[in-house]
Amino acid sequence: MSLSEHIPVRLKRLPNGQDLPLPAYATSGAAGMDVVSAEDVVIAPGARHAVATGLAMAIPHGFEIQVRPRSGLALKHGITVPNTPGTIDSDYRGELKVILINHGTQDFAIARGDRVAQLVLAPVVQGGWIEVDELDETARGEGGFGSTGGVVALGN
Repeated sequence: MSLSEHIPVRLKRLPNGQDLPLPAYATSGAAGMDVVSAEDVVIAPGARHAVATGLAMAIPHGFEIQVRPRSGLALKHGITVPNTPGTIDSDYRGELKVILINHGTQDFAIARGDRVAQLVLAPVVQGGWIEVDELDETARGEGGFGSTGGVVALGN
């Protein structure tokens, strides 16, 4: 497959998604497609809401759709996706909803048609567990959170 080809994803517009734009790349180099809200909602500070998109899809087997925040909403208003990236599995056929949380200090109003998140189509590789008695040795070993340094507050 050439880099200019797209992976086809079957999409169903639900009744609440009529007349809304389909998810789309804002530029030719964009990794994510902007998706819009299919409802009007106000999210209070600290609150969460699953924003309807009016879309359902059949993601090809071996792929997922990752739901990611829009950087402008996060920076300017504290609006983000709390489970970033959210995952839409290839066997899910219900309405795509975007879970948003308001980390800001003011109510945040979303109007029907507002861009609320980005969708990234990504390949998925499923793993299989092999239980063993011992693991191979590495330079890091059992060093956990912060053990590789890099942040002064962590004490290197």
